[in-house]
Amino acid sequence: MKAAVYRRFGGPDVVHIEHIADLEPKPDELLIRVHASTVSAADYRSRSRDIPAGLALPSSLVLGFFRPRRPVLGMEAAGIVEKTGDDVHGFAPGDEVAAMLGSRFGGHAEYALVKATDAVVHKPRGLGFDEAASLIFGGITAQAYLNQTTVQAGTSILVNGASGAVGSAFVQIASAVGAHVTAVCSEPNHALVTDLGAQRTIDYRSHDFTADGTNYDVIVDCVGNAPVSRVARSVRPGGAVLLVAADLRSLLNAKRDARRHGITVVTGPGSYRAADLQHVMYLAEVGDIRPVIDRSYPLDDIAQAHRFVDTGRKRGSVVINIAEATETASATAATDRLAAPTYPATSSERHTS
Repeated sequence: MKAAVYRRFGGPDVVHIEHIADLEPKPDELLIRVHASTVSAADYRSRSRDIPAGLALPSSLVLGFFRPRRPVLGMEAAGIVEKTGDDVHGFAPGDEVAAMLGSRFGGHAEYALVKATDAVVHKPRGLGFDEAASLIFGGITAQAYLNQTTVQAGTSILVNGASGAVGSAFVQIASAVGAHVTAVCSEPNHALVTDLGAQRTIDYRSHDFTADGTNYDVIVDCVGNAPVSRVARSVRPGGAVLLVAADLRSLLNAKRDARRHGITVVTGPGSYRAADLQHVMYLAEVGDIRPVIDRSYPLDDIAQAHRFVDTGRKRGSVVINIAEATETASATAATDRLAAPTYPATSSERHTS
């Protein structure tokens, strides 16, 4: 099968296309023909080894010490079930699904494996594969963090890094329950996050949100520059700090900081659950949240997608079209052979910003 592979850590150009061995599902697994995935912040960190301070050693246990343990990146997959293991119930070949692959990765390939008991759900018919893929990583991560605190109508929540895949999901999920959302991002992204439901915006380049005396029930840090030591005075007693991006010091100090300030400090999403992904897909189906796709690339241009993500300027998700792009290219080539030059080839790459 065709896959985007990286055999060493480094910049975007370490990722290239190879044909690798086909996959076969174990008794408890689904084999998914992948139509879409994304290049996420997790893919960037894994490929480049840009790991938060103090976490290089534990991360190497997952990523590999000298070379990648899992050479195919991609933390999510939206596609069609190709085959199921003998012990799988609730899914059948032909089902359209969305799956969070997590640290197993593998989404940047024509086929991917996921356990039927992991975070995999049926995709809503009204969502395209690219739209579903764009919601998986950010949506399930945001929901998993929100499960560990209370966000409801009237809750005041600040999201630091509100325009990325995870941040934009926090903004939308919190807004959907009636929370008052303050979004911290660059000024050019203020219109986006306002459209997603934020009621107040802050440009991090010109304003320190911790210095204006405003207090919040919940502060979410999707960037890694808002540890408890910086934001504690901006959190109301009994409130919460959700550290989506954190270094080792923040992780080690979490319990102490929680006791000292009388707040909840959440340092991880816990296990990814199908129930959370199902909820995200439901919210998208009823229109409470919507996909945010910065731009899309075919699998063959995976290195170009990584280069864009490396700029740190992506809004929402950067989608990789896999099966759909391959099928479109094949159909276009067939048409050209039959009718050239009347129907010239068209590019399968789609950019939106």
